[in-house]
Amino acid sequence: MKSSSLSIVLPTYNELKNIKILIEQIEKEFKKKIKLEIIVDDSSPDGTANAARALNKKYKNIRVIVRKNKEGIGAALRDGYNAARNDLILSSDSDLSFSVKDMLKLIDKIKQGYDLVIGSRHMEQGYYEKKVLKTRIKGFVSNTGNKVVRILTGVPIHDFSANFRVIRRDVWRSIKTKEKTNIILLEMILKTYYKKYKVAEVPVAFKDRIYGESKLNLAKEAPKFFMKMLLFVINLRILKKDN
Repeated sequence: MKSSSLSIVLPTYNELKNIKILIEQIEKEFKKKIKLEIIVDDSSPDGTANAARALNKKYKNIRVIVRKNKEGIGAALRDGYNAARNDLILSSDSDLSFSVKDMLKLIDKIKQGYDLVIGSRHMEQGYYEKKVLKTRIKGFVSNTGNKVVRILTGVPIHDFSANFRVIRRDVWRSIKTKEKTNIILLEMILKTYYKKYKVAEVPVAFKDRIYGESKLNLAKEAPKFFMKMLLFVINLRILKKDN
């Protein structure tokens, strides 16, 4: 890797078991490859923040943001991104669904001159693990929904809803996101693309979590995601409003 610096933002809620494993994997993979900080944004009662602080005694590059209220992943991501000090900001779910090895693919791609790189489960060579009926349904809805979003937005990306991506810090500061839920993931892509920044994607693997429970209520969140997408298209693509 060329000389650079990286902030990895890990939003968490009750991810005590997962965060210990994930941070150890990240530290091992990125050791001596890049200047690194890890930001754990937490509002959970299970001791996730304390586990991250304990690991910081060993690694000296982990920062913990403890939020008083559970406002949503969008608010957690924005706080984490805003706190980032390094050139590149990478965010990932903290449940071990995404591979640390695939983080390297994101970074290699953005260093080719892109401003935002998305990890895609639905493009060719991407992978979405579907062991049980529930995840098969989620995978189908995710794939179908993302196809609709791609057509309506005109953005050539196959996966708008995965929290696995890397963006240049100066680009992040210029797009001014507002969403507090997972809709921020869509908002980030659209505002970056419509501002004429260079957006790309790489295929990644997505696996079922082993520990803990998913926080995503698909039946509740999918309609909200779709309606917000329509508003973004009208305001950003058609009316050219910067909001």
